[in-house]
Amino acid sequence: MTVSLVFVYLFLNVVLTNAARINAPAKSYSFTPQDNFLFNCGASNSTTLPGKLIFLGDEQTRQYLSYNGPNIQVSIPPADLNVPSPIYLSAKIFESEATYNFNVTRPGWHWVRLHFAPIPNANRDLKIAKFKVKTSNNLVLIHEFTNEENKTWSFREYLINVTTEHFALAFEPAQGSVAFINAIEFVSAPDILINDVATAVFPKGDYSGLLNVAYQTVYRLDVGGPLITAENDTLGRTWDLDKPYLDPKAAGSDVSVEPNVITYPEGESPLIAPPVVYATATQMADANVLVPSFNVTWKMKIDTSFGYLIRLHFADIVSKSPNDLYFDVYINGKSAIKGLDLTTVAGGLSAAYYADFVVNSSMVTGLDPLTVQIGPMNENVGTKNALLNGLEVFKMNNSVGSLDGEFGFYGDKINGDNEAKGTVAAVGFAMMFGAFVGLGAMAVKWRKRPQDWQKTKSFSSWLLPLHAGDTSFMSNSKTNLGSKRSQFFSSTMGLGRYFSLAELQEATKNWDPSQIIGVGGFGNVYLGEIDDGTKVAVKRGNPQSEQGINEFQTEIQMLSKLRHRHLVSLIGYCDENSEMILVYEYMSNGPFRDHLYGKNLPPLSWSKRLEICIGAARGLHYLHTGSAQGIIHRDVKTTNILLDDNFVAKMADFGLSKDAPTTEQTHVSTAVKGSFGYLDPEYFRKQQLTDKSDVYSFGVVLFETLCARPAINPALPREQVNLAEWALQWKRQGMLEKIMDEKLVGDINPESMKKFAEAAEKCLAEYGVDRPAMGDVLWNLEYALQLQEASSKGKSEEENKVDESSAAVWVDVDLNKESSGSDNKASSGPEVGKRDDEVVAIDEHSGTAMFAQFASLNGR
Repeated sequence: MTVSLVFVYLFLNVVLTNAARINAPAKSYSFTPQDNFLFNCGASNSTTLPGKLIFLGDEQTRQYLSYNGPNIQVSIPPADLNVPSPIYLSAKIFESEATYNFNVTRPGWHWVRLHFAPIPNANRDLKIAKFKVKTSNNLVLIHEFTNEENKTWSFREYLINVTTEHFALAFEPAQGSVAFINAIEFVSAPDILINDVATAVFPKGDYSGLLNVAYQTVYRLDVGGPLITAENDTLGRTWDLDKPYLDPKAAGSDVSVEPNVITYPEGESPLIAPPVVYATATQMADANVLVPSFNVTWKMKIDTSFGYLIRLHFADIVSKSPNDLYFDVYINGKSAIKGLDLTTVAGGLSAAYYADFVVNSSMVTGLDPLTVQIGPMNENVGTKNALLNGLEVFKMNNSVGSLDGEFGFYGDKINGDNEAKGTVAAVGFAMMFGAFVGLGAMAVKWRKRPQDWQKTKSFSSWLLPLHAGDTSFMSNSKTNLGSKRSQFFSSTMGLGRYFSLAELQEATKNWDPSQIIGVGGFGNVYLGEIDDGTKVAVKRGNPQSEQGINEFQTEIQMLSKLRHRHLVSLIGYCDENSEMILVYEYMSNGPFRDHLYGKNLPPLSWSKRLEICIGAARGLHYLHTGSAQGIIHRDVKTTNILLDDNFVAKMADFGLSKDAPTTEQTHVSTAVKGSFGYLDPEYFRKQQLTDKSDVYSFGVVLFETLCARPAINPALPREQVNLAEWALQWKRQGMLEKIMDEKLVGDINPESMKKFAEAAEKCLAEYGVDRPAMGDVLWNLEYALQLQEASSKGKSEEENKVDESSAAVWVDVDLNKESSGSDNKASSGPEVGKRDDEVVAIDEHSGTAMFAQFASLNGR
């Protein structure tokens, strides 16, 4: 049912070839840092490097240094040391703590780059120096600097979000040792470098709060290309060769184009990575087989006690035509991107695109703990190839603010004795408190027991909570999954009926494969029969699927507070042993999509299609406005619109749903998830989710309804692949009848189709602010139905004109108007906020009292 994406997770519905973006003038990638402190420590005079970078000497930087010890400066002739830059030829040595203080012109992201070279001198042996480097915002950059590998020089780069007007960098020698530094860079970085939200690889889902994390650059690789030095990168970054990490090297081959062909669509910037990075790539090598099926792998060693931000850079510089390259991306064996189509997500060939992923420490073990892999899709579509243009790996600070080791700024330690003692005390108190609360609740429940409890249930089964008989509920699971599941269900009471695993096994004929009616990332959906033969849909989660666990939890949370005629109802659940199972009402006519194409089912009339779209619109409008905060479905598509015995449409699959922004917010920041072909392009570009994202997806559903073809069909000619783009072109030419479902010819009223197409076009506006609210879409669909029904009842041409004109006064809502707040709810009709039984009483066709007068137009 639901296929989710993490950050570009699946194919995304962006314009296939947006000429305005592709042909736009090349973006400038110049950046002038407001803070630009470059110190050549220990040097008597300033040093100028390529790119006109001027590093100031000690005399010019004396005012920034706080140090009470002796002034020790050392230097060495260039011929005596093999180093990449003259800034390594001098050093400043400290016998006690020393601090460099910087005034911050503009708070925000800053590079902190530290250069070390233990140059020979008569004062101190810097090769055995041990010291710590800390910052004024309580970060530990280096817990204990040592030159154990006997390097001639070394370099550390950090990216820190400085939020104060002053920033300090302190060097603290170990007892009996000294500290030293050869050069310091404290330089402003662009705000766009880091977004607050990325995609967690395992468990899959959103990872937010990245703006509050400090980073250390561990790897920055120009994949398939040459070394890029700091003077050739606007932000002073160095991009190393990827070949030392490619394993096996024979699996990949290099490919390149001229950097001037690289374009940057909206949302991308040359400051993220310069064109020269995207102009080179490593692709799958020629394996001399008909259907290549292998991965290209990069292996990198990292400190397994930290989490990491992984940034992957892509540009399709190998394809000859759009939408011909689809491939998968894996991080440490876990799926990061499935079926990546670069020309779709980036807007064209040779267009820059990057994706961020977070890897936690539990995923990185072994000798080569971090692996990044690319490989072809298993599907028989497009060219069998894969590529990667750039790769960055950033270490993230741990819970005590350290980027090196387990000790924090104040010497506190992760999982230290004090923390362990505190944890034990807290757990003990919680257990004792829980025991008193539990006993109290049992006493209250016993006093309120029904008088006939002895006849109805045993003492134990009545007194125990909803999970009685579920051994996993209070057990100490051996897996994180079991623990997570139990913790979640223990906090979500009132979810409906509790089913035992035995009941559901019997209901589904012991999970008979012939009973499977749906398959998704969570597992299978089975047709079952309970009680006296009532049919139900049983969604059985895959215990190995973390994605499924997250979606289960979201769906339960959403459905437990929603009730509406046009939303699929949750009947109950099972949480027994290692199972997570949800039970829904059975929708006998299945997904709307099956009745449009692909299943050879009897075609639906235009009126019936309109009624189904209206039902789905009612469900979505209720989600958006029927509660205090509102809910965004986030996966609107024809497979998630289910039909019951009477072809009443109900929205299903709320595993990706999100609470809508509050009145103080304009959007919800979240990693991109959705389904190929339906995704809002503005949401993809900005990672800002609103209810207008659902409106965009619903616009695709409307054209799918009219044209009876998939939202995306790569087998078609290029201009027809994307349904939304293709249909809009024909709509603007006033020739939609050329591409509509041939089964509708002679059945559809032209005015009804016109009103329907206008609604769909407005839904697909490029920017959310230009799209109508679901309430306005609903009104216009109801108007289109009235036009169709009036036509089908054979009224005279004169009566048609009168009735349509009259109806238009009531329901022809201007879709250009932005509806919000009370206005939005006012346009919704009386359905919003009503109980399910009240909704059922409303006129079947329109769902509003207003349309009751139009139920029968004959005889006027």
